Amino acid sequence: MADYDLAVIGGGLTGASIARDAAGRGLKVVLFEQGDLASGASSASSRLMGVDFGALDRRAFTGLRRSLLERDREVHAAPHLVRPVRLVIPLHPEGVPAWQLRFGLSVHDRLSPERGASERLDLSHHEAGFCLQRPFGEAFEFSGAIADDSRLVVLNAVDAAARGAEIRTGARCVRVDRDADWRIAVIDRGRRKIVTARALASAVGAWTAQFAETVLRLPPPPLRLVRETQILVRRLFDHDRVYVLQHREGRLVFAQPYAEDLTLIGTAGGEFRGDLAAISAAATDVVDLCSAANRFFREQISPGEVVATICAVRARPVNASGDGAQRFGVARLDRRYGEAPLVTVFGGDLTFYRDQAERALDALAPFYARAPSWTAAARLPGGDFDSLDDQILATLARFPFLTEREARRLTLAYGTRVVDALGGVRRREDLGPAFGSDLVGAEVRYLMAVEWARTPDDILRRRSKSGLSISAAARDALAEFMKSVA
Repeated sequence: MADYDLAVIGGGLTGASIARDAAGRGLKVVLFEQGDLASGASSASSRLMGVDFGALDRRAFTGLRRSLLERDREVHAAPHLVRPVRLVIPLHPEGVPAWQLRFGLSVHDRLSPERGASERLDLSHHEAGFCLQRPFGEAFEFSGAIADDSRLVVLNAVDAAARGAEIRTGARCVRVDRDADWRIAVIDRGRRKIVTARALASAVGAWTAQFAETVLRLPPPPLRLVRETQILVRRLFDHDRVYVLQHREGRLVFAQPYAEDLTLIGTAGGEFRGDLAAISAAATDVVDLCSAANRFFREQISPGEVVATICAVRARPVNASGDGAQRFGVARLDRRYGEAPLVTVFGGDLTFYRDQAERALDALAPFYARAPSWTAAARLPGGDFDSLDDQILATLARFPFLTEREARRLTLAYGTRVVDALGGVRRREDLGPAFGSDLVGAEVRYLMAVEWARTPDDILRRRSKSGLSISAAARDALAEFMKSVA
């Protein structure tokens, strides 16, 4: 008898969501991730959900409707991590004509009745125009959603573990052998272990082809690797809207608030050929994104002023039906008589991660006792509230010694689970040492005990966004603190 019903390889958003879905269907699940959760492309997304202008150009209205439904499901499931936002498209003389944008957004409004309608803005009298150059007098505004991608990964894993799944980070799968069950060899924290599973899910993202060839010893699926680059610069505007900038050759570049005082601008990129262990932003991508911003904003930026770059490589399916269909991703089942099944999952975007995991589990359903899909209406940990403002007030009432800024940050990260994150804290002194302005000892203990944080980067880059503002001395102090409580 196999140790597990399902083994998932890969701790990105799709892998964690597959583990959660499977555990919720009553399967015995283990997930192996060679690094940290969300350590790859899952923490380097555009953060936008349900935004697909290409679908309007292709008249792919069914696909757009699916995208908007998934967006609204996520806003309901995790209101602390996925929040409604208004997007602004300044009209550019070299861009899409105003009538065409108006028509496309009217269709968008009809397909998305739960969010606010689009409207035309006079930028000369609207705060969205204050940061833009004078030639931009009009814009369109419409509704979307923005997500904390890396925390989505972690909370999917937390929910999977709460439903019985085992989550093993720092565990690299080095060999599998296929018979009636899968025999899986992993190097787990330096020790070689063997486990068996009735089915295997490969959710390793950009490593899909390499994993297929070297570990599964199977022909890789048809895919291409795409590099995506974003840059972080000083804050260019003082509100919470997201700008959709019409760049050259019909490309769209997004500018959005990031952390307290930065702006995230992206994306640029192209085909990737190189070492997946050494991914870095191309200088041409950085220049291109600066150029896109400088076409619109009053404050001009140069590559030398870029605070940080965020670069990811994604696997995209080679699909004759066009790029639009690729947003949904691939869940490819490989079944052979007398041998354990394999499902390979890759591609797709942030919006469809839950849907893609559900399709992967539905493909494996014939191999298990029938269990219905369930994630479409389920909330993620901490998401069991309806009003973010009310929940921030509840956090302040529970912990009156917090500042409003601190309560907001903690609520956005943990939702109703702030009480768990702060443990038995009764007064400010109980929070423990402070590491910079956004991290305290009680929270670090929780992240290590419940969210699999092992290193300062696990906390500073993925479970919080403190890494860009923390000093070297505070980082060293955090490392020492983590050693002391490990």
